[in-house]
Amino acid sequence: MSTNVLFDVPGPRARVRNHLLTVLSLLAVAAVLYGVYVGFDAKGQWNPKFWEPFLLADTWNYSIIPGLIGTLQAAAVAAVLALLFGAIFGLARLSDHRWIRIPAGVVVEVFRAIPLLLLIFFIFYLLPTLGGSGDYTFIALVVGLMLYNGSVLAEVIRAGVHAVPRGQSEAAFAVGMRKNQVMRLVLLPQAVTAMMPAIVSQLVVLLKDTALGYIIAYVDLLNTGFKILPAAHFGALIPAAIVIGIIYVALNMALSYLANWLERRSRRSRKTSAPPVAPPDSVGVDLGKGA
Repeated sequence: MSTNVLFDVPGPRARVRNHLLTVLSLLAVAAVLYGVYVGFDAKGQWNPKFWEPFLLADTWNYSIIPGLIGTLQAAAVAAVLALLFGAIFGLARLSDHRWIRIPAGVVVEVFRAIPLLLLIFFIFYLLPTLGGSGDYTFIALVVGLMLYNGSVLAEVIRAGVHAVPRGQSEAAFAVGMRKNQVMRLVLLPQAVTAMMPAIVSQLVVLLKDTALGYIIAYVDLLNTGFKILPAAHFGALIPAAIVIGIIYVALNMALSYLANWLERRSRRSRKTSAPPVAPPDSVGVDLGKGA
């Protein structure tokens, strides 16, 4: 006979109570959804004429698809740069030299602490003063995403290396390896497997954060999606928001599925003894810890 040490198996009354709470919760959710539907219907948001533009091929060819391409371009470039930024500063934070480790820690903690929207605004208004007039929306968005998400990835990389059991590095040092050899041949190959789910999860966040480019008029999916409806229907934003939201959900579900697959694969892998690493959720000042 098996027993569960985490919780007691519910008895007849508890099961009835749980089923009742489940039904009440579903009814409450249904009531909220119905109230939202009625509210939108009172404003005429379900009028078929507001949905017709999204059924036309020209709408997709000249508005949604170009915006989607802009979103994917910004996300792809920012993801590559964020990975490079995270790798450089993550390894720098593991250095034995304080003059490398401490400045790298300051950079990472500062950019993790600054709100991403404020960072994008600052870069967007700074670039014209440095480079003259021009369109800096793409650069401002990509650099902001790189600095913020790269700082988070730096912590992921540092945590991934620390997740490898200390005995691995001690055994490598015992056979005469230098620190760069230990990092390159022993720690990083194992840490990458543990870090991969967290890295992909952070890239999902990066993709969603590209929508902030709407604030600086970057031509992305959110920007073009809300410009589809003619001026006469400017108040009908719900159809555009629903269609754009569905596209974002599809993109993020695809990346989330990849992250979950990588997490399951890393747990089954025999190439590493390090547990999977979760991305840091909060800003913590930790400037002085090395490898």
